[in-house]
Amino acid sequence: MKKKSISLIIWLMSIALLGVMGMQYYFIRETYHQESQLFDEKVNTSLAKVASEIEKSEVLDFAKVQSKVNRDKYIEEQRKQQQLSEQLKIQQEIDRLRITQQKIYEKFKEADEALKASYPNITPISNWFYETYYNNPQNRRFIQIRLEQEPIVGTSLANTYVIVAASKEVDPVPAKDDSVRYVISEFDVLTGYVNWYRIATLPPKEDPRLNKRIAELVTSLDRIRADLLAESNPVTLFDTVAILSGKKANLVEDLALSVQLANRPLNKRINTKRVHKLIQKELSSREIHAPFNMEIRDHFKLIYQTSDPKTLIEPQKLTRYTTELFKGDIGESRGRLSIYFPNKKNIIAKNISYLLLPTLALFALLVGCFAYTLSIIFRQKKISEMKTDFINNMTHEFKTPVATIMIASESLRDPEIAADNKRVNRLANIIYDENVRLGNHIERVLNIARLEKEDLKIEKTDVYLNSLMDSVLDSMYLQINKANGKLIKELNAKEDLVIGDELHLSNVMFNLVDNAIKYSLTPPEITVRSYNTNDKIILSVSDKGMGMTKEQQEKIFDQFYRIPTGNVHNVKGFGLGLSYVNDIIKRFDGKIIVKSEKDKGTTFEVILPLKKANKN
Repeated sequence: MKKKSISLIIWLMSIALLGVMGMQYYFIRETYHQESQLFDEKVNTSLAKVASEIEKSEVLDFAKVQSKVNRDKYIEEQRKQQQLSEQLKIQQEIDRLRITQQKIYEKFKEADEALKASYPNITPISNWFYETYYNNPQNRRFIQIRLEQEPIVGTSLANTYVIVAASKEVDPVPAKDDSVRYVISEFDVLTGYVNWYRIATLPPKEDPRLNKRIAELVTSLDRIRADLLAESNPVTLFDTVAILSGKKANLVEDLALSVQLANRPLNKRINTKRVHKLIQKELSSREIHAPFNMEIRDHFKLIYQTSDPKTLIEPQKLTRYTTELFKGDIGESRGRLSIYFPNKKNIIAKNISYLLLPTLALFALLVGCFAYTLSIIFRQKKISEMKTDFINNMTHEFKTPVATIMIASESLRDPEIAADNKRVNRLANIIYDENVRLGNHIERVLNIARLEKEDLKIEKTDVYLNSLMDSVLDSMYLQINKANGKLIKELNAKEDLVIGDELHLSNVMFNLVDNAIKYSLTPPEITVRSYNTNDKIILSVSDKGMGMTKEQQEKIFDQFYRIPTGNVHNVKGFGLGLSYVNDIIKRFDGKIIVKSEKDKGTTFEVILPLKKANKN
């Protein structure tokens, strides 16, 4: 593959990887923004609920105190005037009935808020609609539930409403009770059709019988007060203002109570510990359990602030959530309740952590595949270059014997040479030797091809390695002598019987000894040893030649790899020998180890398992 093609592939893969990274970043950023908006909505809703609870609590508490004061006043006046006894009893009964009615309403309100917090799509329905359509199984099919959207002016958003109606009018059935009923529904996000719905029934907001009784008592109380005013002058400021304005005294008293509550100092109206607990409760109900800071201000004056120094670092950089307190006061609301979260980013990041881990894993997988693909490309490029080297070497190795055979053949055609039997015999021997040499080259290449195709025929017979090594060394003795080399033979293994193929094991030993001769820059000094260890036999071939670096040792068993010899050009070969050796040894459950130092020599150790049976 050309460099331009590789560069183009790298550029295209890099652009694709950057594109995927960009898309993932955009997706995670949008998810983060959506989670942040949802978080803001939950916090603002919690604050609004807390402010409502504070105001409601203050009114109830103050009402209890005022009720006690009123009762004490009635008791005191009862001592003075027997006529107020009946009025006091009626007032007490009214207060008791109103408190009972308030409890009924609070119970309804609590159930109503719990239902709305649990289900986003709830729609109130009339009790006659419930009795007419839902409670009559034959009419249920006429119930229609649909979504309608109303655009918000000035924005691209819209409010979504759930509409419950009937597709056919039937005779209405009167309501049988005063319960409050809602339709709870769930819609398919894609189609907008309702998946399911059910009816939720809540207790009534109030007891009509209590209202009727309270109205009767109020009428009686007004009659008694009228009688008292007719008999004497007004005794209270509320009564006087009521007479002058033409209003009822209880209305004027309620107005005065509101003014009195609003004029109290804000720090007297708020219990900070209770407010903190309310905020924690509301946030927890919305699955927010993070620490927060709280501030309470009277207009712009700070009257309370949490004092945790770890969470008060640079609060101006944090998102502040604020709600008004005591919105029901006459005039402008003075109170402000604010909270902020020092670790808001961590909270939102934790909420979307289920996206981060798969994204990082996918990114790591893409990078890994990218790196692996590049390594494969460069490896194939290197193999391609090595194969080109191999073809060049093979051409050179084949060219020499072919040229020699051609010259010898042409010589034999010369009548003068053909008449000389000695010269003919010499040329014939040259042709034979070169043919053998050429055949060995071809056989070596074919063996490697067979190894790759798993087509190499290997016999598994008993082989005595000491005898096999002796034969190999005898056949190579002339080559060692020709190179003026020295051979040290120490075949000391007492057990040398293995399961193997004599031909291929001979080729293995021949390759190792041949390499020891070829890669010795000086007359070779070769040591061949055999010894036993742990039911194995080890054959080692050592030389004191040019040696190898660690990087070269890692590559010598790769096909076509040849150790560069610099200016020395007498090392012939295809780079196939050690690849063949390594594959053959592995086929017999053995392994080969190389130990080498640059310019100090190399040792190859062949380790093979011994045959378990005893020799005869």
